[in-house]
Amino acid sequence: MTKKAIVFGATSGIGRALAKLLVQNDYSVLITGRRLALLNSLKMENPDCFEVREHDICDLQATERLFKELPSVFEQVDLIIHNAGIGEPNYDLEWEKDLPTLETNVLGATKVYQLSYNYFKEQGFGHLVGITSIASLAGNRHVPAYHASKAFQSSYMESLWMKAGKTRKADITVTNILPGYVDTDIINGPVFWMAPVDKAVSQIYTAIKKKKRTAYITKRWRLVALVLKIVPPKITMKYF
Repeated sequence: MTKKAIVFGATSGIGRALAKLLVQNDYSVLITGRRLALLNSLKMENPDCFEVREHDICDLQATERLFKELPSVFEQVDLIIHNAGIGEPNYDLEWEKDLPTLETNVLGATKVYQLSYNYFKEQGFGHLVGITSIASLAGNRHVPAYHASKAFQSSYMESLWMKAGKTRKADITVTNILPGYVDTDIINGPVFWMAPVDKAVSQIYTAIKKKKRTAYITKRWRLVALVLKIVPPKITMKYF
């Protein structure tokens, strides 16, 4: 039986590549995002395996409608991946720059996480995956809202993982994916340990198949995570 998945934020980068990999592994995938033309171009690559919904993650009511309409798309959903996210430098702490990041990465993401969890609880099973970031492990004086919003997401995912462990009437898996630098549009300029999208997505898919609680992408970023946990902030602030 073909499995069914939803990828929020599938227009480009990790989300798009991950949606393609899922189809290659016998999934039917509902892809969402704001740029309809890009979604349609992906659907044209394999029309029988993709369903398209234009969707703005910041429109909370639209997210509710999407979940209510799911039965008309798929009889059941095995996997939901939330990948949508934004962030930009804010050197002078301008509210206008932080607000879109907070609306997308906190409010929009939380809405998807809540609705996904409750959908799986009612269905009786399901796997929720959040693409957060290694940025969730430390603050950053240049991009404070992005780092803080990813920390919120990681904490929320951990809370849902705990909740799933106590939800006896449903088999719900929760996986938090923490990528480091991946060669996508969100990265500006050269950075160290930049991973090709295909390599990152391959490791993400492996983590999903293994139903891991947490996965660092690529694996070497586990070393950074360990350092960030033990090194005092007054030292790490020199590099973040």
